[in-house]
Amino acid sequence: MSKMNFGPLTGVNILDISTMIAAPFGATLLADLGAEVTKVELPGKGDTLRTVGPWKGTEPLRWPGLARNKKSVTLDIRSEEGKEIFLKLIAKVDVLIENFRPGTLEKWGLGYEELKKVNPKLIMTRVSGYGQTGPYKEKAGFGTPGTAFSGHTAIQGYPDRPPVSPSYSLLDYITGIYVAFATVSALYGQEVNDDDEGQVVEMGLYESIFRMLEFLIAEYDQNGKVRERSPGLAGHSSPAGTYETKDGKYVVLVCSTDSTFDRLAKAMEREDMLEDSRYYTNSERLKNDADVQEIVSNWIRQLTQQELTDKLDSFGVPVSPILTIEDIFKDPQYKARENIVEVEHPRLGTIKVPGVVPKFSKTPGGIRHRAPELGEHNEEVLTGLGLTAEDLVNLKEKGII
Repeated sequence: MSKMNFGPLTGVNILDISTMIAAPFGATLLADLGAEVTKVELPGKGDTLRTVGPWKGTEPLRWPGLARNKKSVTLDIRSEEGKEIFLKLIAKVDVLIENFRPGTLEKWGLGYEELKKVNPKLIMTRVSGYGQTGPYKEKAGFGTPGTAFSGHTAIQGYPDRPPVSPSYSLLDYITGIYVAFATVSALYGQEVNDDDEGQVVEMGLYESIFRMLEFLIAEYDQNGKVRERSPGLAGHSSPAGTYETKDGKYVVLVCSTDSTFDRLAKAMEREDMLEDSRYYTNSERLKNDADVQEIVSNWIRQLTQQELTDKLDSFGVPVSPILTIEDIFKDPQYKARENIVEVEHPRLGTIKVPGVVPKFSKTPGGIRHRAPELGEHNEEVLTGLGLTAEDLVNLKEKGII
């Protein structure tokens, strides 16, 4: 096949020894865009994500979307024989992605200083709960505690109730995007500078979402303000929030700019608000937010969800119905963008998973093969290192693969 059929990262070889979501998701994003990703898993057990819900019967339903486009090799890299094979794999790849607790690989004699002896150009992308340095570096790190540590959880929810954590692994997925971004940045820097030396790229889980809270940092630094919990955008824009429509459904509406509010006022036939000193700028509307919210809420309650979205769309006001996954499966925009695609599954027949994003006009990525069974590619990958069929039998008997 031509390069166009694989994606812009065709030719990049990655070894993924990470588990669960954050780092593996980053590796999957790279695989979606053409990188050859070989996942190394513990014999007999595999990635712990294989046992995480939701399920259909005993079948984990998250695995097909998170592990697609990867090959699976089982290898106990803690053993001496496993370590030797692992170093042979390292010699043939461009990138290693890992998310063990800091010091673990070093304890096994597989730290970066050892790995670069067999592959000086190796890019090693590392994710941990709190990073490779600092007093918390050895703390166990998962996404939900990391979200709390980042400052994000403290501002989610209602002031009269406990803070609310995201209902899914938000921090892990955001970190996965950083993993992909950091990896291709390191590869590009190596290529554009004709550099024969690799490097380590690392981050703590909490840092990915903390980077997005610049408003929180500056506000506390300059105003000494500790922002309170809020169920929506607070202190940014008015009007903004979740609103109930005539038919008991909900929409999200945000007027982040004065020009957007101008269009909303016209849609509501309330141009008088544009001449009123209490409402004509965002800063003034924020001072009078309760009044603004009452006016907007009362108007929205007079229209059904469809009537409202049709009207505001015609005026260019940013609004969206709050879609359930059932709504999404029926939505024509999702269909047109191929945001949901169907892939093969060895026991379920087929399963729907998210489509590939972003979209490239010349070198589009794609789902080249389904998520692998545990050790499915042992023979293909390990014989490529010079091991024989007899070697594989012996290694399996020893529990090394």
